[in-house]
This record gives sequence, structure tokens and C-alpha cells, in this order.
Amino acid sequence: MNPLQEDMESALTGSQSPHASLRDVHSINPTHLMARIESYEGREKKGISDVRRTFCLFVTFDLLFVTLLWIIELNVNGGIENTLEKEVVQYDYYSSYFDIFLLAVFRFKVLILAYAVCRLRHWWAIALTTAVTSAFLLAKVILSKLFSQGAFGYVLPIISFLLAWIETWFLDFKVLPQEAEEENRLLIVHDASERAALIPGGLSDGQFYSPPESEAGSEEEAEEKQDSEKPLLEL
Repeated sequence: MNPLQEDMESALTGSQSPHASLRDVHSINPTHLMARIESYEGREKKGISDVRRTFCLFVTFDLLFVTLLWIIELNVNGGIENTLEKEVVQYDYYSSYFDIFLLAVFRFKVLILAYAVCRLRHWWAIALTTAVTSAFLLAKVILSKLFSQGAFGYVLPIISFLLAWIETWFLDFKVLPQEAEEENRLLIVHDASERAALIPGGLSDGQFYSPPESEAGSEEEAEEKQDSEKPLLEL
């Protein structure tokens, strides 16, 4: 192969590489990117994510479940009116369950205000409620006389303690990480859409069309045919 042919082939291969890169860039579908952006923005317009809504429902369940157990305890120990007056009006830290109910109300108000109304994306609120709940219940179990009052002396403190720590686990390992992943995906999609918008839309694959290569030896065959036709023309 002569040097001229080598230069021509190197030029052809060099011209094909930018064409291929342009085709790769145009393979990005802006319509698909915009659809994904709209889907993420639609989730944001809901006001609250699905996983955060589930967390708020669980916080509400915490309050309702502790309230139900407390009402059952009031009925078991001599009727709601008499026991309610004894535990609320004549409150005694060592024998009353009313403070455990107030503790559930405290958790509900703080967590709903922080993570549903204010949409907080930090763990300090759940850390506060869990720390207060754990410290209060441990002190009450050690100092009070709940264990001498039947099964509810065990059930109410244990249930309240477990629900507080389940809420902490759910927020720290489910709500906050999933919302962070959604934000990262949205940023990636926005970045890709901005890059696609910088690509000129007038380019198409037809502009990079190159004719098929001629078969080897075709020029030599054409020259031989012309040489064979010359004697016939002279005759």
C-alpha cells in the first residue's frame, strides 16, 4: 500500500470518530428526560413523600394504640369515671398511667409538627422524643409501683418504649435515606436535560451519511474493459 492510500484511510477513520460521538450524543432522548423530570416534580407537588406519609401514619398509630391500652386499663380497674378521677385528678407518679398517655401525646405533637408540617429533614426531633421517652419510662419503671398493679404495669411501659424506638429506626433508615436518593436522582435528571438542551437540534444522521466503499479491483476492471473496446472502435 502506498503512502497516499495510507493517508486517505487515516483521514477517513479520523472523520468517522467525531460522527460516531455525535450520534451517541443525539441518542439522548429529551422527551424521555422531560417526562422523568415531570414525574419527580409531580411527587414534590404532593407536599410529602410516600415514605414520610407512612411514618406519620405510624406516629398516629402510636398515639391511638397507647390511648386504647390506657382506656382498657381504666375499665379493668373499676370503671372509666372512677379510675379517670383517681389517675388524672388525684395524679400519683408512682401508680398512675396517665403520664404514659401524655408521653404518647408529646411524641405525636412533636413528630407531626416536625416531619409533617415543617417537613424537617433531620433526626434531631426524633432523637429528642426518643430520649425523653426512654429516660422517663426507665425512671418510672424503677421508682413506681406499676408492677404490683397487674399486667398493664408491664404492657404500657414496654409498648410505649418499643414504639418510640421503632419510629426512630424507621425515620433514620427508611425516610431520610430514600428522600436523599430521590433528590440525587432529580439532580441527575436535571443535569442530563440541561446537557441535552445544549445539543443543536438541527443535526441528523443523514448529514453524516457516507457512500459505500467501492469494491477492490473495480477501477482495474474498468480500465481493462476500456482497453478491450478500443480495437473494436478502430476497426
